[in-house]
Order: sequence, then structure tokens, then C-alpha cells
Amino acid sequence: MTLTVVLADDEDLIRAGLRIIIDAEPDLRVVGEAADGAQVLPIVRRERPDVVLMDVRMPGLDGIQATARLAAMDEPPKVLVVTTFENDDYVYDALRAGADGFLLKRTRPDDLLQAIRLVAAGESLLFPASIRRLAAGRARSAAPLERLTEREGEVLRLMTRGLSNGEIAAELVVGPETVKTHVGNVLAKLGARDRTQAVIAAYESGFVSPG
Repeated sequence: MTLTVVLADDEDLIRAGLRIIIDAEPDLRVVGEAADGAQVLPIVRRERPDVVLMDVRMPGLDGIQATARLAAMDEPPKVLVVTTFENDDYVYDALRAGADGFLLKRTRPDDLLQAIRLVAAGESLLFPASIRRLAAGRARSAAPLERLTEREGEVLRLMTRGLSNGEIAAELVVGPETVKTHVGNVLAKLGARDRTQAVIAAYESGFVSPG
């Protein structure tokens, strides 16, 4: 199955380079480009891509606002933030708005391609230590996490390490379907839209720490 991708970046050269890298893969295809966050929405509605590579700093509608609008769609695409700066509040805000992962523009091409596939699969996170520290610095109530069972807490801790359902199952010596059920329970109890939101809640509440 071919995964479809939309590129959102205000730099023509960046978009051209990403297109060349992605279109060279037999299972990936770029189906649209946007130079502004406002341009992303109609392209996504028309093309229904699997993944959007989103720059956070764009003129007009920035990547944070564009990500939030995509997340509000009935069937939103996965959003992978691609930016220049690692320790960046903009990136963190984009993750809170609904982005599914984060990559630096200096990332190696092979790692970029793997990230697109991981994010499309929806079972792993790209959540670097720098963003974890930002999340940990924005403390809020830990009340929702107190409702987790001991096993659900274990699953959430492994989710914060970026493990997939299969890897969590191997770590806990249980079946993948059991892990899937636990993940669903964690998201429901935290009121989290997806794994990224659950992990952010885990760091913000102090349930886990960046170390």
C-alpha cells in the first residue's frame, strides 16, 4: 500500500528536497504541497493524505494553528512536525495541538522516511528528550493519572519511551491485543486524543520525568 504525503513549508527548496526523497520510495508518494498553513487544509480535504509534514513557522496561518484545524477533522491525517530548532516551544505547542511526532530538518533521509512510516502506523511516537523537558516544565494536575490501574501505568511509561504496541507486549510478556486494550483505556481515562496527548499528560503531571 502506498502512503500519501502532503508537504507544508514556506521554503520552496525544502519542499523540493523532501519531494525528491519521498517520491524515490516505492511505498511513499507526495500528493500536495503548501507554502502556508492556510493552504494545507483544502489540500488535505481534497487529497486525504496519510501524513502531513508540517513546518511550524510559516507566514499567515502557522503550523500550530494548521495542526489544530487538521486534528479537528473527522478523519485527520497524521502530522509530523519538521523544523529547524530542537528546543522550541512552537514544536511543543504543535504537539499539544495534535501533531503526532517531531523531526529536525537536518534529520538523515533514511530516518525521515522511517518516521513517516512510523507515524502513519500510529503505534509509535517521535518525542525527543528536548520536548519531554518542555512538557515536564509545564506542570498541571495529576488527577486523571491517578485513575490508571498499575498495569495501565506500566503501559503509559513504556509509551513515553516511544515503544510500539508490539514492543510493549514483548516487554510485559502479554499479547498485542491486550496492550491495545490497555492503550485504549489509558487514552479514555486521560481524555487523550492519541498517544502523543497521553505522553504529554504523563510528563506534564510528573508521572514520568525526562530522565
